[in-house]
Amino acid sequence: MNLTTQKRLAASILKVGINRVWIDPEQIEEVSRAITREGVKQLIDQKAIKAKPQKGISSYRSKKLAEQKKKGRRKGRGSIKGAKYARTPKKQAWMTTIRSLRKDLKTMRDAEEIDVTTYRKLYRMAKGGAFRSKSYMKTYARDHDLIK
Repeated sequence: MNLTTQKRLAASILKVGINRVWIDPEQIEEVSRAITREGVKQLIDQKAIKAKPQKGISSYRSKKLAEQKKKGRRKGRGSIKGAKYARTPKKQAWMTTIRSLRKDLKTMRDAEEIDVTTYRKLYRMAKGGAFRSKSYMKTYARDHDLIK
């Protein structure tokens, strides 16, 4: 039995695609007799024709992945894309280092671990890129007897 017309009419009435129109297999005879929009509307009211539920994409896997990434997983060498400094540009890295160094120098000066002259000297050295971290700077200061 050819029900393409009925399916097309039902699809336009239900505002869905033709593939989402479901026709009750027990009432195929009645459906084949309906050739007008009104007839199809009546069958929809009688639940002989329905719209199938919309298929969705499950977000379970993406949520699970995001949760893992939140914990800090999945960040190994194989997951890294882009050039060496694509994730944190050189300037960003420099800014974070110099800020921490300067903050540390200020705390050392305020706590009177170093005097103003030493502070200035270490400050200029840090600006010149002499220290790669706070620990390196403190080691340098200790080795050169700059800390009181």
